[in-house]
Amino acid sequence: MSHDHDDRPQLTAAQAAAVLNPPAGRNGGDLVVETLQGLGATTVFGLPGQHALGMFDALRRSSLRYVGLRVENNAGFAADAYGRITGEVAPLLLSTGPGALTSLAALQEAAAASAPVLAISSQIPTAGLGGGRHGYLHELRDQQASVRDIVKSVHTVRTASQIPSAIAAAWESALTAPHGPVWVEIPQDVLLAETTLPVVSAMDATPRELYPRPELTIAAAHLLSNAERPVIIAGGGVVRSDASGKLRALAEKLDAPVVTTFGGKGAFPWEHPLSLRSWLEDRHTTDFLEDTDVLLVVGSGLGELSSNYHTFRPRGRVIQIEADAGKLESNHPALGIHSDAREALADLLEAVDRREDPEAAERVRTVLEKVRVRIEAQDLTLEQQVLAAVREALPDAAPSFWDMTILAYWAWSAFDARRPNTMHSAQGAGGLGYGFPAAIGAAAADPTKPVLAVSGDGGAMYSIAELATARQYDLPLTWLIVDDGGYGILREYMTGAFGETTGTELARPDFVALAESFGVPAVRTSPESLAADLSKALAAPGPSVVVLPALLRMFEPTHL
Repeated sequence: MSHDHDDRPQLTAAQAAAVLNPPAGRNGGDLVVETLQGLGATTVFGLPGQHALGMFDALRRSSLRYVGLRVENNAGFAADAYGRITGEVAPLLLSTGPGALTSLAALQEAAAASAPVLAISSQIPTAGLGGGRHGYLHELRDQQASVRDIVKSVHTVRTASQIPSAIAAAWESALTAPHGPVWVEIPQDVLLAETTLPVVSAMDATPRELYPRPELTIAAAHLLSNAERPVIIAGGGVVRSDASGKLRALAEKLDAPVVTTFGGKGAFPWEHPLSLRSWLEDRHTTDFLEDTDVLLVVGSGLGELSSNYHTFRPRGRVIQIEADAGKLESNHPALGIHSDAREALADLLEAVDRREDPEAAERVRTVLEKVRVRIEAQDLTLEQQVLAAVREALPDAAPSFWDMTILAYWAWSAFDARRPNTMHSAQGAGGLGYGFPAAIGAAAADPTKPVLAVSGDGGAMYSIAELATARQYDLPLTWLIVDDGGYGILREYMTGAFGETTGTELARPDFVALAESFGVPAVRTSPESLAADLSKALAAPGPSVVVLPALLRMFEPTHL
């Protein structure tokens, strides 16, 4: 194969000299940070460790901003949120063994939520690789085996010259739909060894676009155009692909009601006449979805939470648009369209015929009224009051990050996110401790907006160390801790199932005094003063904590 030599990059004399005479004192770590800069990274998260020091030393010689957290799992949650908010790759620098393994729960959440996290881990020296028992510090027989089930792709480096290509391939993988976490690992000696390779310049790692096949678009458009009662379920894929405008246009062209999944919060306007909101754990909503003759599912696998715990049994035709091929028809037979949500919605919008259904908005109102009556019959005024106070205090454009806690479970169904890509939770993998470190990542991504984190007292204890991080970087975030003295939702589950609890009741600190010991202003609030106290905290510069002592209850499930 011949190459056209005229296509080669034309270097100036100064550039050529720089390539031929790279600066002295560079090592493999410099190749890592140069590659990240060349790919467009501006911020990296992580935590240093002995084997990874070559990467961290090289940060000094780069323009990358480093945000260091106190626990690797929390660093992973911060990178996850940065990726969700920006849609860009979030590099996460980790050490070998315990450092790498401590990040795994966060990477599981990133995988479940399709967040583009690029984890770059060190490894034991090259001489120790291969599964022998050499007794190196942090040694694992096969470190990659611990991450392979979690991440999208694994990229191995054994020489300095492999570093740029491995990181570029991982970057492309992370950003190819569906987004997700990826893993690169580099031995300690490769990171520390001096290199005479030229400085890495601009890199190309353009993700592949995922378009729908035209015959599937035609078939789906025919079904929707001729449906009597079409309905749309909008999942997180709509938010991630920035397709909420296309979704709204299609819903209005079809006069089709829209329900958003918990991961798809904000994908469709809450107060729109066609909005069924997010009451997916409600039998009235489930019945309505089962009654439709054509159901369009966009960017959702219809997993446990999105199917009312797998009690949903569609009777009509299902059309499923999903970027993750593994989720196509994984729960229900469907016309499966493997595509990015934005591309598929754009094609459908052109292909469908306009249909008018003057009764659609009335059917939506009927369902929402049934939901309201069901909830009102359960004496849950306090819970609704607290959620309303949070909504009142939080600016529309401010992002919020919700831990696995009762108030978050309420918010999944009942909170108006108002804007796409502003409400995020750990409901993908369901691990505790997500809210506050994720808020740190979002505040690092855009320090011009206040960020809200919501945790229970149990989940908060996973993240207390990061109060030091928030203070160190002076990040504009407010942490609402709902203190009910234990793992509240597990208390409810165990009481309901067994009549008593085990392991749910917790001793906890004075959160106000604890926050203030970190130099973070804190206030103890009440349901009546929550909106005012939260508004004040969110408006103040830097980090703050608001503690709400309250025993919240969940609404009754409808899937049992």
